Amino acid sequence: RLQESRERLSVCSKLCYAVGGAPYQITGCVLGFFLQIYLLDVAQVDAFYASIILFLGRVWDAITDPLVGFFISKTSWTRFGRLMPWIMLSTPFAITSYFLIWFVPGISTGQVMWYLVFYCAFQTLVTCFHVPYSALTMFISREQSERDSATAYRMTVEVLGTVLGTAIQGQIVGKVDTPCIESPFFFDLANSSVAMEELNMTHDTASLTDTRNAYMIAAGVIGGLYLLCAFILVLGVKEKRESSELQSDKPVSYFQGLKLVMNHGPYIKLIAGFLFTSLAFLLLEGNFALFCTYTLGFRNEFQNILLAIMLSATLTIPFWQWFLTRFGKKTAVYVGISSAIPFLIIVVILDSNLFVTYVVAVAAGISVAAAFLLPWSMLPDVIDDFKLQHPRSQGHEAIFFSFYVFFTKFTAGVSLGISTLSLDFAGYQTRGCSQPGQVNFTLKMLVSAVPVGLILLSLPLFKLYPIDEEKRRKNKKALQDLR
Repeated sequence: RLQESRERLSVCSKLCYAVGGAPYQITGCVLGFFLQIYLLDVAQVDAFYASIILFLGRVWDAITDPLVGFFISKTSWTRFGRLMPWIMLSTPFAITSYFLIWFVPGISTGQVMWYLVFYCAFQTLVTCFHVPYSALTMFISREQSERDSATAYRMTVEVLGTVLGTAIQGQIVGKVDTPCIESPFFFDLANSSVAMEELNMTHDTASLTDTRNAYMIAAGVIGGLYLLCAFILVLGVKEKRESSELQSDKPVSYFQGLKLVMNHGPYIKLIAGFLFTSLAFLLLEGNFALFCTYTLGFRNEFQNILLAIMLSATLTIPFWQWFLTRFGKKTAVYVGISSAIPFLIIVVILDSNLFVTYVVAVAAGISVAAAFLLPWSMLPDVIDDFKLQHPRSQGHEAIFFSFYVFFTKFTAGVSLGISTLSLDFAGYQTRGCSQPGQVNFTLKMLVSAVPVGLILLSLPLFKLYPIDEEKRRKNKKALQDLR
């Protein structure tokens, strides 16, 4: 009891730790929801090249996670800790590269390379922030209950961060009308070129410039929030070296540790299950703005619908924290993840209705909250189980977190690249006021049928995950004895 009392974290420490998770979620949410439609309709990048940017950016982002994890494992402890210097040094460069993603350069030939370079640069730098921040969970306390509590604080703030990102980006950009062009198929062939030319001359240039300026203003505000959150994290959290160490710890090389981690059954089963659920929600996230704009016809409402999803997710995080404490984490996975299925089906089979869409958005947010909270709440349990099986191995926390993120991001990059490419094949019209029927059908598949199928595939995998509540309590007691 005395040991547990020493390891307890104050509410202030938990809040400062939680605030550090906001930058990754704010920027990730904005990029996930808005980058695709920005590249297609504002920067006017061809759909084929947009798919390349999204694919390569995500794949590069995935590759950087294990690389950063490797370099962190080789980093020596300093008076600031081993993880905090990474967070401090990466922040200013990440903010700069993020802003340049939302800037339209005055060049035509190198535009694709511009977005690819700065998108990859930002993903690298935000990884240098997020991987050490994720691993920091194991260095704030040795008490499992305290880590779970801090994780709940973190998830609440992170989902609130997605609300802030969605609200800031959506409301600033939503106040400006992005000009669209009627498809030539809706004009008489003899008059189509004349009509399109008139639209370009009267509305195009001024409105598009206003839209681009709005995206840069939003980027500046979000960059300021990024800096503020990093500042609070560094000042308010102390990295404790002894929190992750056991009495019998001896150094093990990175590649030996990687081999041990990848042979750890509970870890593989956990990331396999969350791989499919993460893909489902990332596909929904990446295509939802286009789905609302074109398939549902809510061009001026999609940012408010996104905000409804994120607000619902934020408000239900405490409920899921109570639920997993009361009924166990595996039960929370089954209930939380699968609850999205009926609403994803309803939104595409019913006729376009704004009220129904808002109801579905609020209901889907409840499932999004579970998808946010559960992976980060269950990973520390896997690490504790690993330490019991390999008590002489130390310093591999970053491997666990970075490779979980690696697998998720890599497959997400492939899926988002394919989804954008499929829109190109379906005949997507850049800046079109409406889209062909094949594009609308493709969007329905990407936000409903495919995510539902991925969620259904994940449920049997979670059944194989061996760490239930009884196993978790035994591991906690065994770790205390070993220390």
